[in-house]
Amino acid sequence: MKKLSLLRHAKSGWDDPVSRDFDRPLNDKGKRASKAIGAFIKDNDLAYDQILASPAVRVIETLEHVEEACGLSMEPTWDRKIYLASSATLLDVLRGANADAEHILMVGHNPGLEDLIFDLVPDDGSSEARDAVEQKYPTAALAEMNLDIESWEDIAENSGMLVRFTRPRDLDPELGPDYS
Repeated sequence: MKKLSLLRHAKSGWDDPVSRDFDRPLNDKGKRASKAIGAFIKDNDLAYDQILASPAVRVIETLEHVEEACGLSMEPTWDRKIYLASSATLLDVLRGANADAEHILMVGHNPGLEDLIFDLVPDDGSSEARDAVEQKYPTAALAEMNLDIESWEDIAENSGMLVRFTRPRDLDPELGPDYS
């Protein structure tokens, strides 16, 4: 049994005058949401054996704020393949993960992360968490799955069970869609 957590980067600033999407930084709401998720990680004693992350600026900044709030040392493996990746590409990245890692945190972008959940977790109507992801996988949301695999090389469709889906607004209503 392996565990996989997926963290979508926090809200970035579209009004920032950067020339490339890759370089967009977090906005203030994204910084607050990252810290809320970091506090959640600390409060729930979550720990990761390996962190795989997109090197986009908004992912780097998300992890910096999560690290600050949770007190864990976040030393990700930066992988350009994760940037705006499809579910299939994310599966390939996971198949190359550290064999000794029991719990991996992958930090990246939608729609790839959301699609990865749908590919890994069967739609059998029994998961309220999966239903919540179907409604929306917002920025800075953290999805946690148990995978019925012994090795990361064996990760495949329908091998997971979504055990928890935490959105920033679940932790602080001011981080919901009705607030700026």
